[in-house]
Amino acid sequence: MKSQNKLHRLILLPALFLIALGWSSCTVDPILDPNNPSTSALTQNASLGEIQNLVVGAEAAMRNNLNNYWDAISVVGREYYRFSTSDPRFTSDLLGKGSAILDNNTFYTTNPFNARYRVVKNTNILITALQNTKATITDAQRKAAIGYAKTVQAHELLMVLNQQYENGIRVDVSDPDRLGPFLSKDESLNAIQNLLNEANVDLKGSVVDLPFSTLLYSKKASEFSKFNRALAARVAVYRKDWALANTALTESFFSLTGSLTDGAYYLFSTAGGDLLNPVFFPLNSPPAEARVVQPSFITNAEAGDTRLSKAPKRTTTASQDGLSSDYDFFVYPTNVARMPIIRNEELVLIYAEVQAQLNNTSNAVAAINRVRNAASLGNYAGPTDLNSLITEILKQRRYSLFGEGHRWVDMRRYNRLNELPIDRAGDDVWMQFPRPATEV
Repeated sequence: MKSQNKLHRLILLPALFLIALGWSSCTVDPILDPNNPSTSALTQNASLGEIQNLVVGAEAAMRNNLNNYWDAISVVGREYYRFSTSDPRFTSDLLGKGSAILDNNTFYTTNPFNARYRVVKNTNILITALQNTKATITDAQRKAAIGYAKTVQAHELLMVLNQQYENGIRVDVSDPDRLGPFLSKDESLNAIQNLLNEANVDLKGSVVDLPFSTLLYSKKASEFSKFNRALAARVAVYRKDWALANTALTESFFSLTGSLTDGAYYLFSTAGGDLLNPVFFPLNSPPAEARVVQPSFITNAEAGDTRLSKAPKRTTTASQDGLSSDYDFFVYPTNVARMPIIRNEELVLIYAEVQAQLNNTSNAVAAINRVRNAASLGNYAGPTDLNSLITEILKQRRYSLFGEGHRWVDMRRYNRLNELPIDRAGDDVWMQFPRPATEV
């Protein structure tokens, strides 16, 4: 129970601090922090404006600590190096240098974990507020809004599980004083899938609008369902439930002929109080603070692949801690560039994977060619047995989804972590991050 209470405090402390400041005045009502709301103030009879604030706060908080999450899994997955003279753990712990191991009580483990559960807490408050509000909304709107909240929860929980893997995660955290148990990896995936499916029951086919605005996808419940089903397809693939993945794709925004960039994104801006893209660095940043491409991304690429534009050549080689690269990580070219949550190019490649697993070879090859042709490459001409197709699909995922948080997860789920490059003698490729010290 001690560790459970610690997690509760991490989530609620900022809000309670702001409320305490509000109580110090006898003439000014407290202004609640929408990023970390107080349960007592919002769950009894929230107005539509307060519900909107909860949504804004949850969507804003979804972007917190993305840099630590992306750096952690991208460095472990050998997509890029994160050079930082102020913190050598990026090139020691994450790459398993010498005797270094992953720490269960440092930024790359605890910060993403806490940030994602903070969003889950906020959406639990949103669900309770929706259940109890006396504001004028229809029952269909209430159900759809709860479906929205559960969809966001599922996404955040999946990000935690991506790092924790066989450690499993807590899914039931609705009561901070009685947190549910850690589930196994498979139980966690099943619970996330069930959460998405529950949410979709009240989203799919609904003719109502959500009773609030959202920047994630669409205010129309039936359209937001397509985002839910896209996430469901991703989870189903992780679970190797190819039939469910196939069905979810047909109900999502997947399109074999549509724009590969269609989808849901994190948004950033220079507006006061807003966030900038947390993984942007200018071209040719000094090696003291830089993200540079792991060299095999260049050497393993096919000639003419236009996706190499994500890795432009530097004017000078960047070197640090026995590592070097001539190429910048430049997936996000400005400090306000949006970052994908899930987009159609991933769905096309999920479709290719599903069709290959279902032995629909021609469909799998057609999807592979859709992505290859978009990158100015010719049609796939290799073998069409399952192993060869999966190898090709993983390669296309590597280049199409570069720096979007998939490479390490993909290689792990196909038991191919041993194929990731070892940068220095004695380095390690980790399977998962340790459970945070506060949860042990």
